[in-house]
Amino acid sequence: MSIVIPCYNHEKYVQEAIKSVINQDYDNIELIIIDDGSSDDSTVKIKEIIPACQQRFKRFEFRHRPNKGLCATLNEALEWCEGEFFASIASDDVLRKYKTSRQVKYLQENASSIGVFGSVEIIHDANGTKQTKVKRVKKYNFKDIFLHQHNLSAPTQLLQLKAVKSVGGYREDLIIEDWSMWLFLTEHGGTLDCVDTVFASYRRHDGNLSSQFEKMQNGRKQVVALFSGNDFYKKALARTYMVAAHDCQKIDFKKSFQFIKSAINLDLSIIFSLTCLRYASKYVMFWR
Repeated sequence: MSIVIPCYNHEKYVQEAIKSVINQDYDNIELIIIDDGSSDDSTVKIKEIIPACQQRFKRFEFRHRPNKGLCATLNEALEWCEGEFFASIASDDVLRKYKTSRQVKYLQENASSIGVFGSVEIIHDANGTKQTKVKRVKKYNFKDIFLHQHNLSAPTQLLQLKAVKSVGGYREDLIIEDWSMWLFLTEHGGTLDCVDTVFASYRRHDGNLSSQFEKMQNGRKQVVALFSGNDFYKKALARTYMVAAHDCQKIDFKKSFQFIKSAINLDLSIIFSLTCLRYASKYVMFWR
């Protein structure tokens, strides 16, 4: 079982992330931590906890070097990994102690599953509040994931390492590494499964890529373009604009409205979706 922690400027959080891996109730873990050219004291914090890592893990590796980007860092880690299963966690996330043991058991009992996911507790860094919504059990195929009709949380993933390596690892020219990987993994069959268990805490703060709306939308369009020959291409592209509208509605309502218009221009049937109807009522109130 291989766990990877890529770190970039998370001196405040990285020790908590590492300790959550140390505290896993599953014994057979190898851990690799790669600091991707942090300019803060992340490497200092990591080095403080190295003795505990060396004592705890079957194999342990720590590397730090100039910045290469997240996907390049993950690919570097993949070359080192030898486990049957693979999980990458952000250096500001925290795992529940049972995450690895329960997910390994699930994949061992569900051979057709390429990966297993669950729910997250969201920690709002600005005010310290926490929020959890447990997701329903479901298996997602390529179409589900392509059309954003899925409920997969990246911090909770555990994947078949052989499958990740078989698709060539992560595409270093893409902005969004997780969604693209899930599409590559399921393109020719198999499922990514969600179970109704909270597996991790995800910290939401200004540094999250998911808070950079334009960049994220450009990343989604970039991924969808890889499958431009797919029958559901235009519908999938329209769905990316719906996701963007949802992400920014509380911060920039006018921009959210522009994203909705772009979605409808690509796929008129979106007008009749429950999501669009809910937005419509909000926009009526907003423009009064």
